[in-house]
Amino acid sequence: MSAAFDRQIRPIYEALDTGSNKSAILACNKLLKKQPKNDLVKALKALALVRSQKVEESLVLCDEVLAAKPTDESTLSAMMHVLRGLGRHMDMVAMYEDAYKKQPANEELGTQTFMANVRIGNWKVAQQIATKLHKQFHDDHYLYWSVMSAVLQANDPTTPTNMRSILYQLAHRLISSSATPSYYSADRFHLHLSILRELGKYDEAYELLEHEVGRAVCAASLACEEMRRDIWKVKGLAKEEGVRARERITGDKKDRNWLEFLSVLDATFADLSATSDTDVEAAKAASAENIAKTRECFAQVAEGDGRKDRSGLLALLELEKRARSHGLSTEPSELRNLLERYFAQFGDKFVCFEDLRPYVQLEGDELAAWSSLLETQSSSFSNTEELFRYINAQKLLRYNLPEAEVTAELESARALRYLQSYLDALKFGKNLPDTELQPADDLAILVGQAFVGAWRAERDVSQLYNAAAALEYALTKSKQSYKLRLLLIRIYRLLGAPSLALEHYRAINVKQVQNDTLSHLILTRASTFALTSLGDLTYSSECLESSQIYMTNSQETAEFTVRAFGAEKYTQIPEFILLEERLDNSLQRDLTKVEHVRMRILHEPISSDLIDMELIELKFIFDRFSLVHHDNRDYDVIPNYQPRCGLGFNEQTTMLDNTPGSGWLALFLKLYIRAFQAASDLDDTVEDKLLIGDRPKPSLDPDTKLPLKERLAKRSPEELAELTPDEQSLLEYATTIANWLEPFHDYIRPPAATVLAEAAKQTELKTGHPLKGLELPPKNGTTTNGHAKKDEEPPAPKEAPELAFKYFDNMSVRFNEALNSGKMLSELLHIATITQEALVLFAVETQRFKPTSVVKQHRLGAMTQNFKDIRAKASAVLTSMSASLIKLAEERATVDSRKAFVESCKPVWGPSLLDHDFVSTISKKVTDSQKQILEGVGKGVARICKTHA
Repeated sequence: MSAAFDRQIRPIYEALDTGSNKSAILACNKLLKKQPKNDLVKALKALALVRSQKVEESLVLCDEVLAAKPTDESTLSAMMHVLRGLGRHMDMVAMYEDAYKKQPANEELGTQTFMANVRIGNWKVAQQIATKLHKQFHDDHYLYWSVMSAVLQANDPTTPTNMRSILYQLAHRLISSSATPSYYSADRFHLHLSILRELGKYDEAYELLEHEVGRAVCAASLACEEMRRDIWKVKGLAKEEGVRARERITGDKKDRNWLEFLSVLDATFADLSATSDTDVEAAKAASAENIAKTRECFAQVAEGDGRKDRSGLLALLELEKRARSHGLSTEPSELRNLLERYFAQFGDKFVCFEDLRPYVQLEGDELAAWSSLLETQSSSFSNTEELFRYINAQKLLRYNLPEAEVTAELESARALRYLQSYLDALKFGKNLPDTELQPADDLAILVGQAFVGAWRAERDVSQLYNAAAALEYALTKSKQSYKLRLLLIRIYRLLGAPSLALEHYRAINVKQVQNDTLSHLILTRASTFALTSLGDLTYSSECLESSQIYMTNSQETAEFTVRAFGAEKYTQIPEFILLEERLDNSLQRDLTKVEHVRMRILHEPISSDLIDMELIELKFIFDRFSLVHHDNRDYDVIPNYQPRCGLGFNEQTTMLDNTPGSGWLALFLKLYIRAFQAASDLDDTVEDKLLIGDRPKPSLDPDTKLPLKERLAKRSPEELAELTPDEQSLLEYATTIANWLEPFHDYIRPPAATVLAEAAKQTELKTGHPLKGLELPPKNGTTTNGHAKKDEEPPAPKEAPELAFKYFDNMSVRFNEALNSGKMLSELLHIATITQEALVLFAVETQRFKPTSVVKQHRLGAMTQNFKDIRAKASAVLTSMSASLIKLAEERATVDSRKAFVESCKPVWGPSLLDHDFVSTISKKVTDSQKQILEGVGKGVARICKTHA
């Protein structure tokens, strides 16, 4: 690159770096007038166009540069960004491979070609390129790239089972041929050990690990140490490992790593796990002797550590738990004694309850004695240590409550007792800054959980009002407590106050991958609370914002893998690949997508662009839908201090008592794909011709090999169980409508050639260039999806199925029953929005028949009269629902309704409890939020009727 050209092109790079894409395009145009064949400038202009969302224009330049097969680094780098932005990863690989073929001695091009294959997980080709680089340039890191690629290819789900052992043998042969031993690098050593473990070469692995250098590597690398433990266990060296671990625990090192204690415990019971049925008694005798020795060892550790470390006492508890499971406990009261000892020493530690919960397996007299000890803890505390001890005692007592004591009356009384203790304990955090948590926060959580328990016992909504008021008050004292907000999010969704739930969710400040693990808190069945039909895109925007992590993943996570190869961090590579795969196949990602589609069709006009775009995206999800969908949703983050005899807090506060999963997703995908298919002119041939990026990797599920029509028709009891009764009714209704209209859609739909010709025409109008690579199929005969020939008679019009009318009558009955029986607002809104969705789906299904010319041409007048009758029925039912919701909204916003809220919260306000004015403020917030959603949905339903009926 000449100095003059460098000066000319520098402003383009600066504009791209600062996001000034328009300036970059103008600068490129200016330079292209002088140098119209300069591939680098074309590539930079294409990049600016992609970033400006001008995809069609960028495609023309992109194809021109690819056709020239560039080899210079600057052009290749720019094109890499362009192709990644377009989702054309296969083209990126081909571009680098073409460049490398032109300059096979260029090491940098070879490396970039390897990395391009890494980005798309093409491990077979990556391994071949790495092997070639090693032969050419004799650098050992290329050899390890080849080894790692072979291992990753072996672990790829698409690799045949019989090939996996061959690939591991290849990896072993390659690593054994290295000029330098693998233990000179911890990551290389870990890779070597993983191959030996997979091939069952435990003796060879043992020799490497017992080597002086191998021991040093394991001592310095946690990953290698974990691998060593796994190999020891598989090799049957649990006892030997136990002896070593015991020495590390009791020796000069005094190692308190919990893994060391687990190794000793595994060794203690090794005889039982390795014995046959005939030697059980002998194994039990040996284990009993081992248990006595281990108990003595752990007792010495616990005695020596005192309050400095909890490991010794926890190890004794784990030992007793395992001994009991094998029937080897020598003292019936030993477990209770250990629990009491632990509580005496560490009851003032914040983690006490979590530590003891797995071991509280007491019944009868033992449980009574344990509970009596906990009840002696005074609610009068003079310092935070005493406060924590009291809180842990209350948690443990609550955990052990029998079912007979979990009544509405008793739970409400407990909640008030917790509340009084919480208010008494606030003195310990009186002068804390806003960034700190109150020491008494867990007492506030217990208040909320007890009130929810009372609500579940008799479904009295006033208990939830009490919980909300108490938790809101606690948040004024501990603004950063995400646990309090999590409880409020669940409660407000039940109460039909979604704006408050969203407010608390946003205050948690969810970031990065947490959007995948936590967005379910607010986006599960979010369409129930969406007001998109009125133009309020709050929840729709939340779907898009939470989905940014998946966009970031597809564009950036592969780069982590590339960097890990470059830095030879082989232990990190499988983790990055797993992260990318878990996000790519995230259940929450696809649930959110479906919810967004359900909202989008309420807000935007039902056009061919909307239908075609959503159809393609939903089919992509359906095509890669597999048995390994990753459910990354985090429910453990929600605090749970409910009694072990019943449901946990998460289950108690699940809206509609039903959590959508892969079955729910499968059925709603089928429902919407079928509806959009009916309204779309696209078939697989047209999709393939017009698709810009690469198709997603196909699923390994054998069902994906079936014809799409068969897959869409499949239902399973497990899938249906994830739907609410109202969702099941919607599915039955939508299926009936689709079956009724399918022959008419198939007959009227234009041939693929016509659709492609129109697409080509529109592209040429936009860009001034014809659509490249488009070979139009013949216009005569059948279309590629088997539709009827146009010279055949159209299908005979059919009367509308009875269910098309009956459905809306049934939903009207459901709604009125829920309204009159005082059901939760969330359930009432669910019924209304599902009924509204049925009308919108009918509008999608009948979109093709809207033009009068189509009706006349195909003599469908009689059938379209049915459409009018169905719309009239839907409109009448929905109008009635709308009026009821608006009337209910008006009742929610009155002085009387707020007064009723405050009166229902009377247990939590008083001279020594919450301030009456504070509760009154909360009542206004809750009733205003309820009014907003009821009024919004009511008016939205009316607007949808006006638009579609």
